[in-house]
Amino acid sequence: MQDLQAIVERALADLAAAPDAAALENAKARYLGRSGELTALLKRLGTLPAAERRAAGEALNAAKARLEEALARRRAELAESKMQAQLAAEALDVTLPGRGASRGGIHPVIRTWQRVEAIFRSIGFDVADGPEVETDWYNFTALNNPENHPARSMQDTFYVDLKDAQGLALLLRTHTSPMQVRYARLWVERHRGAKRMPPIKVIAPGRTYRVDSDATHSPMFHQVEGLWIDEDVSFADLKAVYTDFVRRFFETDAIEVRFRPSYFPFTEPSAEIDLQFAAGPLKGRWLEVSGAGQVHPQVVRNFGLDPERWIGFAFGSGLERLTMLRYGIDDLRLFFDGDLRFLRQFA
Repeated sequence: MQDLQAIVERALADLAAAPDAAALENAKARYLGRSGELTALLKRLGTLPAAERRAAGEALNAAKARLEEALARRRAELAESKMQAQLAAEALDVTLPGRGASRGGIHPVIRTWQRVEAIFRSIGFDVADGPEVETDWYNFTALNNPENHPARSMQDTFYVDLKDAQGLALLLRTHTSPMQVRYARLWVERHRGAKRMPPIKVIAPGRTYRVDSDATHSPMFHQVEGLWIDEDVSFADLKAVYTDFVRRFFETDAIEVRFRPSYFPFTEPSAEIDLQFAAGPLKGRWLEVSGAGQVHPQVVRNFGLDPERWIGFAFGSGLERLTMLRYGIDDLRLFFDGDLRFLRQFA
């Protein structure tokens, strides 16, 4: 046991001088590990005479305790040193000015949405919003779509694997036209019993969904539906309102508007609305922008009104289509790619 003091002094020096955690663990192994110098002395304790064993055991245990205390102290010192170095490396100068939040911008389609709302509000139209998960009745039946209409096909419509409380099939609405029926029925209920029901004047902008995707179609797109019902609203009113709208929207009177005969199950007569610009890159080309027509008598009945007395028009326009024409964009997919190089042009 005459080597004990020398081993302890050497061990204390090595532990104190360890520059990092790895070196400290190596020093620990050298003295306190399975084959360590102090461990070897402890193993030899049983070979000593009984008279010397107790004193030697106390000395060895005291030496081991000193080394373990030194080891723990050096571990704490190294951990503190590492933390201080990390804090110094990651220090923040709180006196520096803040970076601030980056400035965002309104998406071009939403910019069009807001512009359309502002124009129609200025001529007395309400703005309505409704569910995007719609029932088959509101989306098709109430709008005079026959049961075998192609639009009901799963190749054209996203159906939901659920039914509503009445057992009706649910789907992602294919147009905002269901809001015609929803809004009109609420309007009729609200004014039931009144001597004179005010006219129904409303637009319904919102998201719609169809199974379609290419440069000019998207599975999710935006549409604005317009409806004006009164006792004497004619096709001439439709032409006047929509012509005024597009001239205000595109900020020019140099636009020719054409109403081309067409077919929609919810209007009769029906028309496609085309524009032709007198100047600019689209000059001289007829461009389709909307479907429209007099509201079909059966749809008026589904509003809860008498079609012999109430008459009016409806139209549906794609907001992406209007945006593309206004800003000269030729690929619908740019609206949904999230490319900041494209979007910053509208900020």
